[in-house]
Amino acid sequence: MQIPYNPPLPETLMPIIVIGAGGIVGDAHLPAYRKAGFEVAGITNRTRARAEKLAQAYNIPFVYDTVADAVRNAPENAVYDLTIMPEQFAETLRQLPDGSAVLIQKPMGDNFSQSKEILQVCREKGLVAAVNCQLRFAPYAMAARAMIEQGLLGELVDMEVRVTIHTPWDIFPYVAVHPRLEIQYHSIHYIDLIRSFLGEPQRVMAKTLRHPDKAFSSTRSTLLFDYGDTMRAVVNTNHDHDFGPAQQESFIKWEGTRGAIKAKMGLLMDYPRGVPDQFDYCLLEAGKQPQWKRAELEGSWFPDAFIGTMGSLMRRKEGSSAALPTSVEDVIKTMALVESAYASSDGESPGSVREYQ
Repeated sequence: MQIPYNPPLPETLMPIIVIGAGGIVGDAHLPAYRKAGFEVAGITNRTRARAEKLAQAYNIPFVYDTVADAVRNAPENAVYDLTIMPEQFAETLRQLPDGSAVLIQKPMGDNFSQSKEILQVCREKGLVAAVNCQLRFAPYAMAARAMIEQGLLGELVDMEVRVTIHTPWDIFPYVAVHPRLEIQYHSIHYIDLIRSFLGEPQRVMAKTLRHPDKAFSSTRSTLLFDYGDTMRAVVNTNHDHDFGPAQQESFIKWEGTRGAIKAKMGLLMDYPRGVPDQFDYCLLEAGKQPQWKRAELEGSWFPDAFIGTMGSLMRRKEGSSAALPTSVEDVIKTMALVESAYASSDGESPGSVREYQ
C-alpha cells in the first residue's frame, strides 16, 4: 500500500534569516533546509562565533551582529526563523518588518502570559507567524494522518503516546534548569500532536513528577485528555529509565474501529544517536485474522519534520496554501492545554481548558 507522507514544498523558495545559533539549529533546522533545497541567506546570534561556525558549515553567506542588522540587510521576501529562548520572542518579533513571515521555535513562551503576549505582537504587526511544532510533520505522523483521513482505521477511539527512555538532559543546559521541564519542553510535542488529530478536549488531567536522585524539576508525566466516553487519549513519559535499552519504549499508537497504527519514534532512544523508526499497521478484513504489516518510510522526526513547518509557512506566505497548520492562532490552544496540565498537576483546578482561552 502506498501511503503519502511527504509535505508539499513551496513553489517559491524564500531566503531564510536564522535568528539564533543554538544546538537545534545545527542538529535539525539547517540540515532540514539543506535537504529541502531552501536558501539560508543569513544568520545572527548574540555570540557571533557560534553563528560563524554554522555559517561556515552550511555555506551561509552573511553573519550579522544583531537582529536589527539582519533585518536591515535581509532580502525583501525573507522568512525569519527564530530559534532563541522563549523569553526573547516578543522583543525580537517587534523588530521584524510588519507583515513578514516568521517561524517561532516552540514552546510559544515559557508560560501562558508570554504566549498571549507573543500572539498579540504577531497580530499587531500582521505577521504570518507559525510555531515550530514539527512533530506533526514527522513522516510517521504524516502517514498516520493520511491513513486516518482516508478512513482506513474507521472511527478513531484511542490515541496513546508512551515514552520510557533515558534522556541526557545535561546536553541541553539552558533547558535542563527550567522549572517546567518535562511538559513545557517535551510532552508539549505530544499535546500538540493529539490536538492536531482530535481537536480540543474538554479538559486535561495531569501529573508531572521529579526524580528524587536528580536535580531536574520534572522528568516524568502522565496526561489524560477528556474527549468524551469513547475516545481515550493519554500520554505517559518516563525519562528516568536508566536500565539499558532492553525495555525502553518510544511510540505513538492510534486505534480505530477498523484498524490500528503503531509508530516507533526511534530518535528518542539512545539519544542523540537514535535508532531506526518503525511504522506498523493493522487493517481489519472481514473473515480474516488481524495481520500487522510494516511500511518503509524515508526520513525521521529530525531533520525531516522541520522541512514541513518551514515549508508550510512559505506556502502560506506565497499564497499556494490557505492553511497554516501551526499558526500562532492555533498553537495558542496547545499552550492553553499546557497551562491546564500544570494547573491540574498542581491541584489548582480540574484542568479545564476553557480557563485559558
